[in-house]
Amino acid sequence: MAKVIALDVGTKRTGVAETDPMQIIASGLTTINTNELLPFLENYCKTENPETLVVGQPKRLHGEAGSIEGFILGLIDKIQKKIPQLKIERQDERFTSNLAFQAMIDSGLKKKDRAKKELIDQVSATIILQGWLDRNSAL
Repeated sequence: MAKVIALDVGTKRTGVAETDPMQIIASGLTTINTNELLPFLENYCKTENPETLVVGQPKRLHGEAGSIEGFILGLIDKIQKKIPQLKIERQDERFTSNLAFQAMIDSGLKKKDRAKKELIDQVSATIILQGWLDRNSAL
C-alpha cells in the first residue's frame, strides 16, 4: 500500500493531510498557499509516491455544489495534467470546518491557537481524509 494525501482547498490556503503507508490513520501535514500547491504536490509525489489524492468536495446543505467548486475543478484539471499517474477522488466536505474547530476545542487548544486559520485548514483536510478512509474501509 502507499500513502493517500488529501486537500481542503481554498482560494488562498489549502490544508493538506496524509495517511500512513498502511492507510490506517489520517494526520495533518501542512497548510500551504494555494498558488504554491502544484509545485508542492509535484515534489510530494516524487518523494512519497502517494497512491491517491482525495480532494474535498464542497456541498451546500441540500447537496448542491458549493461556490468554490468551479475553482476546485480547474485545480484538479491542472493537477491531472501535471501528475497524470495520481488517482484523484472526491470526498464530501460538508461541515468539516465546524468539525475541525470543535476537534480543536475538544483537544484543549487555547483560543489564540484555534484562531489560526491555517490550523483549521489542516485539521479539515485530516477530517476529509479520515472520512475517505472510513468510506473505503467499509467496501
